[in-house]
Amino acid sequence: MHDLVIRGGTVVDGTGAPAVRADVAVRDGLIVEVGAVSSPGRRELDADGLLVTPGYVDPHTHYDGQVTWDPLLRPSTAHGVTTAVVGNCGVGFAPVRPDRHAWLVQLMEGVEDIPGTALHEGIRWAWESFPEYLDAVGTMARAADVAAQLPHGALRTYVMGERGADDEPATAEDLAAMAALVEEAARAGAVGFSTNRLPAHTARDGRPVPGTTASEEELFAIGRALAAGGGGVVQVVSSEGFGTQAGGYRRDVDWLSRLSRETGLRTTLALSQNLNAPELWRDVLAWVDEANATGATVVPQCSGRPLGLLFTLGSRHPFEGIPAYEEVADLPLAERARALAAPDRRARILAEPRRSVGVLAGRLPDKLFPLSSPDYEPAPETSVAALAAASGRSADDVLYDLLLEDEGRRLVLFTLGGYAHGHAGHVVEMMEHPATILGLADGGAHCSLICDASVPTSMLSHFVRDRSRGPRLALETAVRKMTGAPAALYGFTDRGVVAPGLRADLNVIDLDHLGLLLPEVAHDLPTGARRLVQRATGYVMTTVAGIPVTEHDEDTGARPGRLLRRSGANA
Repeated sequence: MHDLVIRGGTVVDGTGAPAVRADVAVRDGLIVEVGAVSSPGRRELDADGLLVTPGYVDPHTHYDGQVTWDPLLRPSTAHGVTTAVVGNCGVGFAPVRPDRHAWLVQLMEGVEDIPGTALHEGIRWAWESFPEYLDAVGTMARAADVAAQLPHGALRTYVMGERGADDEPATAEDLAAMAALVEEAARAGAVGFSTNRLPAHTARDGRPVPGTTASEEELFAIGRALAAGGGGVVQVVSSEGFGTQAGGYRRDVDWLSRLSRETGLRTTLALSQNLNAPELWRDVLAWVDEANATGATVVPQCSGRPLGLLFTLGSRHPFEGIPAYEEVADLPLAERARALAAPDRRARILAEPRRSVGVLAGRLPDKLFPLSSPDYEPAPETSVAALAAASGRSADDVLYDLLLEDEGRRLVLFTLGGYAHGHAGHVVEMMEHPATILGLADGGAHCSLICDASVPTSMLSHFVRDRSRGPRLALETAVRKMTGAPAALYGFTDRGVVAPGLRADLNVIDLDHLGLLLPEVAHDLPTGARRLVQRATGYVMTTVAGIPVTEHDEDTGARPGRLLRRSGANA
């Protein structure tokens, strides 16, 4: 008898193959049959009219601290994620010397907007080395599997101290010490190494992530050490992200491809549309094709919706810092909204210059959109600029009043990038490219301004099912980009595809009713620190190792997740 039989669902297996109607049988944590299953299950689920997919493999999260205190890893697990990779963008918490805990916290806080108070309170430091960090993560039962990369920022400061934090050139002795630690981490189960090349990624003290300007000599020494330890992935945030350094993508694809050809390592870089060069992503994909044709493995991680910020009165917004606002900033939200509606206060606030984020938003009112529903591809005629023109008011007036709606709970989307042409057609084109995967969801990060951990849900509900402003994405392609493709990148050969012998990480989805609720401000981090969270509807069941962890969008309390070490690593 099987433990679970999912009967009559539409199986989208994660390979890109056409969907088929089939039963899926699970026993002892594995998929044992796909097809017409005659044997019964201790539990049976009627999946007629439902999709059955692999659990999503999210290659780009920042739960490095949260993973030590939170077995749920919400919001990602509410959106079908069954495997999460941490240690991205060159930031993380191991290796670390005992006197550098606070420094790594302020680095993560600055780069990834995770409240430092929550990290200080939540993390229970039980490690110094990276293998010890893996052991500490491995002690907790959780709702999803977690794999970890070694971050350049932590590595460099561990070896070089303040010289590393200041991004000074590494000596031969520094390189040898870093290489030894990288090889040690790979042998212990690190699934890769991450580095940041983007100068805009800075710690709270204003310094870029250590390694941002590291030489190729340093990057190749680390890559060779990773290969010597058994292999893995090299993950990179390009120096041209957000259009910061012209020519950065070209340079990054070049050195990544050379490193991959020399060592056999798989590499991945973040790629999104930016306002400065909105068609550059096409060139990058062409360069990737050229590199991969020569034997390299370069995989662009692409965002599943336009990159943007969410302004709301209960979290972050452009009017912060203005004295007339700060006078009432500590009031409860509804009271604050009422106080801000007073004509005299409104006039005083609107007369003051705003903070840099506000100045940027004010210059681009056509990129600001009231978010009355979870629509991340809004029509241009709904922008703040269009609303202001139609009403004869300034964009600041319109934005201010929007933020006071619904007792201060109204959200306003600022499409920071990836919306250069007023639509998100590039997302479909990027996902259709054979080399790309879905990434950049940043689960656990950017707590006050972003909640893109919900991207897997919007990928299916919007780009596959609902999109009306251009071509849609094929269901089979979307699922492969979230399951089989990222699993293959990271060498997770036991998951990512619905096939006999593989791990029973599965999503059963009611696609007709799959959807997002509006993001909301929660104070559920340690110390009550705030973050934006977003829930989903339509996940009938999510299983990890065959055990339901979510049913009808609710946590079951089961915790079958574990630390996932690189295949072949020392346990």
